[in-house]
Amino acid sequence: MAKTGKRGRKPLHSDETVLHEIKVEIQNSVFKSEGYFKVKKRMQRRPNNAIRAGKERVNKLMRENDLLSPNRRSRSTKKNDHKGRIITDKPNIMWATDGKKFWINGSGWHWFFGVIDHFNDEILAWHIAKIGNRFAAMEPVRSAIRKQFGSVNRDVCRGMELQLRSDHGSQYDSADFMNEMKFLGLGMSKAYVRSPECNGIIERFHRTLEEELLQIKPFNSIEEAQREIAEFIDNYNTHWILHRLNHYSPMEYKRMYIEALKNAQSDTSGNIEPEGQFVLLLSGSIPRKKDQTQKISKGVKLAEISLS
Repeated sequence: MAKTGKRGRKPLHSDETVLHEIKVEIQNSVFKSEGYFKVKKRMQRRPNNAIRAGKERVNKLMRENDLLSPNRRSRSTKKNDHKGRIITDKPNIMWATDGKKFWINGSGWHWFFGVIDHFNDEILAWHIAKIGNRFAAMEPVRSAIRKQFGSVNRDVCRGMELQLRSDHGSQYDSADFMNEMKFLGLGMSKAYVRSPECNGIIERFHRTLEEELLQIKPFNSIEEAQREIAEFIDNYNTHWILHRLNHYSPMEYKRMYIEALKNAQSDTSGNIEPEGQFVLLLSGSIPRKKDQTQKISKGVKLAEISLS
């Protein structure tokens, strides 16, 4: 019996076309180590000349042509097991902060401190300093609070659900840092010792920062570092695709949340909940109101969410 070949629907694009568009996407990307799935999503979401190809096919073409990002081996270390959930369902419930050292030619090691929202992995504020002490660690926290809530007055965060996650670094366990958080009314949520997953949101951002910028771009002055890091963080918040955000960037995800919140608060019937609206926006479908069973914590106000 003669072979009939592979059965099923023929692909829209040839392998040559898909490979060419993969290379174009990689060349045009502002990032250096995105994997095959993000490349596939970016090609699929193009406003013009969109390319639809299966993830296995994109993976195969990138692997055969040495286009995959470098493999990374996990290091085995002794640590405490963490089985909790550290992501949140709305903004300004859990922030995280941590410091990371990086090198500037001619002046040595410097510190990067950042604050990230566990809701959408958005970098809310950041600061670099030559000396990574407790006062440098305070700066991005104060900046994030000022940006989100308008001031850094006493008890500005008192009564909010917001907590700040940190490890037990000397900066964060210091009396000065803890007293400043008490002054602001910001509750602390300390990570377990030897359990980096507890602070995994900002730890993962640090890895992205290292792979996408710090390992690639040498800095010759603190001013240059400031410019390059500012540009990277703007690109990260605006364009970096995250799997857990349904392959949207932090700012895209927040905008969709705010849109869902506006729609829910403008509905006079009381039948539409923000979480239900958010699910609609992410999925692209419109279920019946009685099928919208997922709900979000009550009392979220648009004034409490900064979109920048």
